[in-house]
Amino acid sequence: MQTTVTFKKIDASESLKAYVTKKLAKFDKMLDSPAEAHVVLSVEKIRHIAEITLTCDRLKIHAREKSESMYSSIDALSDKIKAQI
Repeated sequence: MQTTVTFKKIDASESLKAYVTKKLAKFDKMLDSPAEAHVVLSVEKIRHIAEITLTCDRLKIHAREKSESMYSSIDALSDKIKAQI
């Protein structure tokens, strides 16, 4: 899966990028063809927001999750994507 991570109002972190890539890697097995994921990680006041647009052939999934921790936002986002697939 080709993954693009964009950071808004937050310092770019390799650990966050690696965490997102690791979480999204398990969806490759669930999808029939190669997929492309665009992830946006941002901070607004105390909310950490993770947003994803996943595109695969005829399938397009968009999800957004917010919480007080970026890692928990990514985890919740991963669960939403899994349910939609």
